[in-house]
Amino acid sequence: MTPVAAFDRSGVELSPTESDPPDLERSPIDLLDARRQVADLAERALAPFRCRCCGEPLSRLVADLGMQPLSNAFPSADQALATEPFHPLRALVCDACGLVQTQQVESADHIFTSDYPYFSSTSGPWLEHARRYADASIERFGLDASSRVVEVASNDGYLLRWFRERGIPSLGIEPTAGTALAAEALGIEVVQAFFGAQLARRLREQGVVADLMPANNVVAHVPDLLDFVEGFRILLAPRGVATFEFHHLLNLLNHRQFDTIYHEHFYYHSLTTFMRILASRGLAVFDVEELPTHGGSLRVYAQPAATGRHPRSVRVIELLAREHDAGLLEPATWRSFDDACRRMKRGMLSFLIDAKNEGRSIAACGAAAKGNTLLNYGGVRTDFIDYVVDDTPSKQGRLLPGTHIPVVGAGRLAETRPDYLVILPWNWRDEFVRRFADIRDWGGRFVVLTPQVEVF
Repeated sequence: MTPVAAFDRSGVELSPTESDPPDLERSPIDLLDARRQVADLAERALAPFRCRCCGEPLSRLVADLGMQPLSNAFPSADQALATEPFHPLRALVCDACGLVQTQQVESADHIFTSDYPYFSSTSGPWLEHARRYADASIERFGLDASSRVVEVASNDGYLLRWFRERGIPSLGIEPTAGTALAAEALGIEVVQAFFGAQLARRLREQGVVADLMPANNVVAHVPDLLDFVEGFRILLAPRGVATFEFHHLLNLLNHRQFDTIYHEHFYYHSLTTFMRILASRGLAVFDVEELPTHGGSLRVYAQPAATGRHPRSVRVIELLAREHDAGLLEPATWRSFDDACRRMKRGMLSFLIDAKNEGRSIAACGAAAKGNTLLNYGGVRTDFIDYVVDDTPSKQGRLLPGTHIPVVGAGRLAETRPDYLVILPWNWRDEFVRRFADIRDWGGRFVVLTPQVEVF
């Protein structure tokens, strides 16, 4: 009979295998504790996964992307042979409230660590996106030197630098040490912590009141979303405004953007579901913008429901109607999504297998999280893709999680002249095509793998 071992979430063995000799040195208390851990593990495995917002059981599958590592946990080269944790990556939809969410396998503090490798300022287009937002917000909401901007998940100062440049007092809240230090180097004050109601109360007691609270691409990353939103209610001035940018669920559905699903994303929001979450904590949506970023995002404007002064825009009503017509809250809408993911996987693998059988060399660009989801889902490793180029210094010299494809600087392209260059973060397609146009000088061609393979 094959020995069976029980493990906790980090891979630590909880009890000896059948083939191991009994541990005579362990006390009865140790053995009892081990049995309790095993029983707790079994209970959690059998218990229904519940919606983090409404508490109802979740059983309807959106996509099962198999066992995957954390998409931003890049191993160093000397960790290539070390054990790497893999976790189930499954997205489900709540039949009761319509919120799409992944099963949580790691806590936020294990995901967003001090060496978290994502630095927003490495992207020129994203810096420009942030500058335009700052200029528009200053004008629209009449911000000046007497105002205060508090950004949640301020990263490396990519946004607050523009407010600081205009003389507007700013405060960043950022849990990852590396990015917080980068922001402080720009002269931006940063509180290094996870944001929630407790931190908001402490800041409020210190006299911090926010006239504008931007939160870009973070509401998908917060396990306790209700506590997170409560923090905005506490810290906003009576006539303050909060803005939230996030990938729009409608685009994930319509364009089969399954590679935007990864463990760091606990939620996938529509305007409908996000409005309900805000309303449950006393915040009212008064405007929404549709943005091209990250494959189609929303920027949602909210204010304290009791004291806000902005009338609701017609854009809110129109988008709610479109989401309703698309069936985002209908369980039947999601029945075919997982099948579509599998078809795209087969199409990707067919192209890669044919290319390698023809003797073609393949490289990739953009060591982004969505690319890691895609490659791990397909089992694509260095047998298909030789390396990936990326400008982020903290990623260079490391390996893609799971696939262990090396991350290198862009100079490698001219040295090796690959036949194909796969653009992993397809949302930056135009930028990569402009930047690496020289590959066409040696006959190289660009490739996008989803939602269908395109070679150009």
